[in-house]
Amino acid sequence: MINVRITRVSAQGAIVGFAVKGHAEYARKGWDIVCAGVSTVTFGTVNSIEELTGVVLDTSIDDGFLSGTLVPVEDPEVSAKIQLLLESMVVMLGNIAESYGKYIKIQQVII
Repeated sequence: MINVRITRVSAQGAIVGFAVKGHAEYARKGWDIVCAGVSTVTFGTVNSIEELTGVVLDTSIDDGFLSGTLVPVEDPEVSAKIQLLLESMVVMLGNIAESYGKYIKIQQVII
């Protein structure tokens, strides 16, 4: 199962980080559409943040693991763009979970 953890500063507050851990095991390696979808959404979000805002998240990558932590951003417009991209990631992961809930779990944590 893939476990996704979204970290926020309050219940409806800004996302400050996320972590994705595990393998869906929906199908064999190379054919697992759940793993492929989650990887595409999460890595695509990290790459989009860097490409569209110039901000590089503090990331950690390993087999079956990706985490991203937002670094301090002074510009409110850039911060808003980053939040939009991160919220979009949450929506897309939620869409995957709606169809493949047996293989992905999303947890939102408030710090």
